[in-house]
Amino acid sequence: MTSPIPPPSAAGHWTVPAGAASTFSWRYGDGRERLLALYQRGKDRQWDAVRRIDWDTEVDPADPLGTPDEALPLYGTPYWERLGSERRDELRRHFAAWQFSQFLHGEQGAMICSARIVESTPGLDAKFFAATQTMDEARHVEIFSRFLGEKIGLTYPVDGSLRTLLDDTLRDSRWDLPYLGMQVLVEGLALAAFGLLRDSTAKPLPRSLLAYVMQDEARHVAFGRMALRDHYRGLSANELAEREEFVVEGCHLMRHRLRGTDVLENFGVPRTAAVRIAEESGYLRTFRRALFSRIAPCVRDIGLWSPEVREAFADLCDGDVRGGDLERLMRRDDEIAEALDAERFAAEERARATEITEMIALGEDPGP
Repeated sequence: MTSPIPPPSAAGHWTVPAGAASTFSWRYGDGRERLLALYQRGKDRQWDAVRRIDWDTEVDPADPLGTPDEALPLYGTPYWERLGSERRDELRRHFAAWQFSQFLHGEQGAMICSARIVESTPGLDAKFFAATQTMDEARHVEIFSRFLGEKIGLTYPVDGSLRTLLDDTLRDSRWDLPYLGMQVLVEGLALAAFGLLRDSTAKPLPRSLLAYVMQDEARHVAFGRMALRDHYRGLSANELAEREEFVVEGCHLMRHRLRGTDVLENFGVPRTAAVRIAEESGYLRTFRRALFSRIAPCVRDIGLWSPEVREAFADLCDGDVRGGDLERLMRRDDEIAEALDAERFAAEERARATEITEMIALGEDPGP
């Protein structure tokens, strides 16, 4: 993963030459039952971001996420002590903008990669599901972009490590690399990041955004596991070793993506010190360890769990390579999103009932 990454053009575009061929399938009657069931669920679970999300919810730009100050890398350092209250408010805003900007850029990458999967994967059942995922990812780009534009008013550029992984994923001519790069690595890491923020934020709007996106992403990761597990059973040892090397290098790139040094530099921290602070932050170490908790069991499940991969994950996870129970985590993701829906619509029903009661009272005859 050393290909040079050109800077975006003045118009804000970044073009990656396509490496994969388009594949048609004339086997319309065939299909794996589990993938077709996942495709049906993808159709059933489509939703409208304009209607499902309450965009009238207020967000405080000085504290968009309501997470503790300990979550900020500068907390407890001399740089933090030198910041006044206004600059600390601005730091919270910038760090939230940086986090959600990387979510936004990653979701656009997922949208493009899922469209590439539609184009290049040989199985029609996989093409069907990837088409629904492309729509899901477009919706995620829509909501993160709107949240940043309307509620925070600040966007950060794509992190260099994320750009490198996207570039390597899209340039490769092998049809399974978009699955591996996006469905397993980027989506798995995004799910863990979304979950940590969803469970720690005290603010209703970002919590609902993350919960609803996670409900979709759980299907995407399941899709990648099914498709890749079937494919990798038929690969040679050398072919599997090439995929394992891609996983290790991609995970190390994603680890570097999590530093947020751009934010620290914007607050007067020299680059070298910013990297050191990010590496030494206790919160970020915990954050990084948890982030790989959803990737490790997926990599193991699809058959890329050589001693070299285990050693790499032991380093990434500070020795704990077990990861989480993916089935349990995905069920919980779905339950949280459904509970938020039930809570919101119950509140709307109560508000309507109160309004009707008040109208009836206004129309009653007060008598003599």
